[in-house]
Amino acid sequence: MNVRCVVKSGDRLGEGPCWSPGEGRLYWFDIKGKRLAWYEPKTDDRGAFDLGVRASAAVPRRKGGLLIATEKGLAICDPDAGTLEIVQPFDLPPGFRTNDGKVDLEGNFWWSVMDDDHGKQHGSVFRTTAAFETQRVLSGIHIPNTLSVSPDGTRLYVADSRLQTIFAHETADLTKMTAFAHTRGTSAAPDGSAVDAQGYLWNAQWGGRRLVRYAPDGKRDQVIPMLVDQPTSCAFGGEDMTTLFVTSAWDGLTAQARAGQPLAGSLFAVETGVKGLALPLFEG
Repeated sequence: MNVRCVVKSGDRLGEGPCWSPGEGRLYWFDIKGKRLAWYEPKTDDRGAFDLGVRASAAVPRRKGGLLIATEKGLAICDPDAGTLEIVQPFDLPPGFRTNDGKVDLEGNFWWSVMDDDHGKQHGSVFRTTAAFETQRVLSGIHIPNTLSVSPDGTRLYVADSRLQTIFAHETADLTKMTAFAHTRGTSAAPDGSAVDAQGYLWNAQWGGRRLVRYAPDGKRDQVIPMLVDQPTSCAFGGEDMTTLFVTSAWDGLTAQARAGQPLAGSLFAVETGVKGLALPLFEG
């Protein structure tokens, strides 16, 4: 598969890509740069603005704009106006920030928090409903990533990047889980993911310089080499929902390593030939 760079964004820690179908726009964050960026593949339009806070995950709203998970709380953002309003504030423990996030098929926004010191303290996963009811639903995860649901809605995939393992939780009872896939014994750690319409999980693997497509039974189906060591997350988008957009990071790389991969921190696109799982807008 051809991997191409579409925006040389130079993100220190690119994360949280999400597709806004009504706008034909891909949004993503530079967490440590405190920036929200966007790209419209049809027009090649692009832009970014400084948020003033670290933010990492978003879902497009039915009423317009985005619901965003930030270190200060859940916020409503109007990217075109350049406004950000904290609508559900919360206090994170010292050293913690938000991390991954995705919307499920029922319109709930799942998002996570982690210890920014490589997950030495356990992080958590939260779920926010359209009524803005937020609940901690999982804890004891070092670095919670992925947060993607299966097409039938019965599974929630959650990666613990520090354990190099992706777990499959039963959505009816999140305490019931199995190990879905792992990268133990390699330099790669499973990071953010996207699910396609066939039920396969596409996972960006930090330190592995690759994307991996996993079958519903957890077996590796495809490995797509990337142009950078640290791909961070991915989301399907484009007019036919077959383009996989991939964020990346240069955070933690030595000067020599960065010189060898000048595209580190860029946004990439992969034409997969399969449709991504269509995700709903947030109704709240």
